[in-house]
Amino acid sequence: MVQTYQSPVRVYKHPFELIMEAYQRRFPTTHLMPILVSSEIVNETLSEDKAQHVVERLCKLGFDVPYLLKKLTGVDYVNFRQKNSLDRRKRTLHIETFNESFSNRLIIKETCVYSVHPDNPNWTCFEQAASLDVKSFFGFESIVEKIAVKQYSQSIAKGKEIIEYYLKELEAEGITYVPPFKDASSLKVPAILTTSYDDDKEQSCGGASISSEELNIGASASTVDLQKMEKQFPVDESQFKLEAEYIQRYLGELTPLQESRLIQLRTWVAELQKGKVPSDMTLLRFLRARDFAVDKAREMLSQSLVWRKKYQVDKILSEYQIPRVIKEYFPGSWHHTDKDGRPLYLLCLGQMDVKGLVKSVGEEGLLKLTLHTCEEGLRLCEEATERLGKPISSWTLLADLEGLNMRHLWRPGVQTLLRIIEIVEANYPETMGRILITRAPRVFPILWTIIGAFIDEVTRTKILFHGGTDYSEPGGLLDYIPEEYIPDFLGGPYQISSVDGSMVPKSMYMTEEQFEKERQSGCFIYDESVYKCVSLTKGQVHEEVISAAEKGGVICWDFDVTKQDVDFTVLRTKVSVPLKEQVSSPTTHGSPLDVLTSMNQLLVDSDHRSVIERSWKKDIDYFIVENPLACHEGESIQGSHVISVEGTYILQWKFNEPVNHPTHAKDFIESITSSKAKFMYYYEVLNSDDYRRQSTMRIHI
Repeated sequence: MVQTYQSPVRVYKHPFELIMEAYQRRFPTTHLMPILVSSEIVNETLSEDKAQHVVERLCKLGFDVPYLLKKLTGVDYVNFRQKNSLDRRKRTLHIETFNESFSNRLIIKETCVYSVHPDNPNWTCFEQAASLDVKSFFGFESIVEKIAVKQYSQSIAKGKEIIEYYLKELEAEGITYVPPFKDASSLKVPAILTTSYDDDKEQSCGGASISSEELNIGASASTVDLQKMEKQFPVDESQFKLEAEYIQRYLGELTPLQESRLIQLRTWVAELQKGKVPSDMTLLRFLRARDFAVDKAREMLSQSLVWRKKYQVDKILSEYQIPRVIKEYFPGSWHHTDKDGRPLYLLCLGQMDVKGLVKSVGEEGLLKLTLHTCEEGLRLCEEATERLGKPISSWTLLADLEGLNMRHLWRPGVQTLLRIIEIVEANYPETMGRILITRAPRVFPILWTIIGAFIDEVTRTKILFHGGTDYSEPGGLLDYIPEEYIPDFLGGPYQISSVDGSMVPKSMYMTEEQFEKERQSGCFIYDESVYKCVSLTKGQVHEEVISAAEKGGVICWDFDVTKQDVDFTVLRTKVSVPLKEQVSSPTTHGSPLDVLTSMNQLLVDSDHRSVIERSWKKDIDYFIVENPLACHEGESIQGSHVISVEGTYILQWKFNEPVNHPTHAKDFIESITSSKAKFMYYYEVLNSDDYRRQSTMRIHI
């Protein structure tokens, strides 16, 4: 695999000519770069007017490599060729470097450019690009690649240090200005004076003889085409460039390779995206989430950009209207900043009515609230970066757990939150800088045992637990939050009036009609809901068949009756359940009774017909494992059943009606015209495989 490097634009606030004077002082060797053992001029050309000066050098480098590898190769040093093309008229210096040793086993190329800053003629820009391709190296390809990357990273860091060192040396000698080149005759075609220092004798590396095959450069290598190098590293495409000072100011400390990865990802996005391009901080977050692997970060970012466009996430800040139930009952809001300048979000998790919120705004509503909060967080980070003069890329969460209990582990709510976390993790990586948890109840260790399985080690390092009641002690909130912003319910002076721990009234729950209306109103971020909605008329049933249920598993259910009454029970059968078949409508018109019969949903809708055949006998062919329960309008029912006998289980809901079934025409008419019973339900089967799978999931924020 070819390793590439592209530096940001480094700016020296000195004229080009002074930088060139400092650059020349690093030759033939410098104590600041001990890896450079020697450098020898092998070819030099100078135009008659002295505007163009080309120097080719043979450089001998000594790498710190394992003894075995050095013994195997038989060399102590590695030869590189460097070609410097100085154009004093254009005020540019192009530097091309490639390896001469082992050129048939690995290819190392580097191009550097010094040029005048486009906005300030008294400043100088420096750019650097390189590539490494290890084709074969005695079976040590991976080791050689790691050594080369490490050594190159160190030399990158040394480059600016060397220039600044010699600038200070020049200043100490009283040299602070070098006059620019003056063109005596711009119309005259300059002649080229050539001096050759090279010969045809066999080259030597550290005294050890190397075969011509190993040191073969080839015609293409000895005549490096600058235009091809510039094509490979597009240094003139200013829209892809980043200045080092900008990175330091807005993105923070990055290693040279991290800077390079950022520029590579930025180049790809700029070439691909025709519209709005993500900010550099956004690109950096995706890189960090994938450990600066550009290909993986690019794939993650690409999927996120498609997701944002598909669901118009960029419009959330301007178009999202916070529902009334959220304003009144959601116990969370932005709350100033922490001591590092990060935006601070206060969430009283123990006061949250998870079930009430899910049933009043739906999963989609909670997700939109979360996305709106994330978009607000990004905006607040940008504002903090501008205001504080330092990069702020993440926010802090202060989670108060007072009041947390087992009701917060309501299964549909947990499922909804996990799905929201999955979406946030994929599209807002590396946005959580710190999580402060206070007032954890006694039940929390039990909850943490369950929740902790979903949190990876990186995120665990961001979580800080605070016990006791005095949060002003060392190690308390005062170490992370300014005292004036610590909430009053945590012993601070800041009065909080928006925290409401009351339950969401059922009158604010969404009806089935509201749910369906919202469902049909536009593009949903969820592909499907956790809940399913069902309507039943007289004589109809709705069933969920659970085949091949394993012993030891648990069937969990949760449903709300929104209209009329239904009966619920759980059945088990040893008999194989046949596939439901849709009964065809009659093709000919018969008597009025036949027409009414064909209109009866009980007969034509296989979804509302029981899989229990009339010929089956109770306690022989099927068994009631949970006694029938009459559920009335407005009731919420939760329950579970531990599977003690393997087989097929059936969750059954029936329209609540008298025992007698309709047998006459008027009864059929009543079954069609009578009010429908409606309910929303969710169920889940947990077995050992599911538990192991869920326990291996990791959440990274």
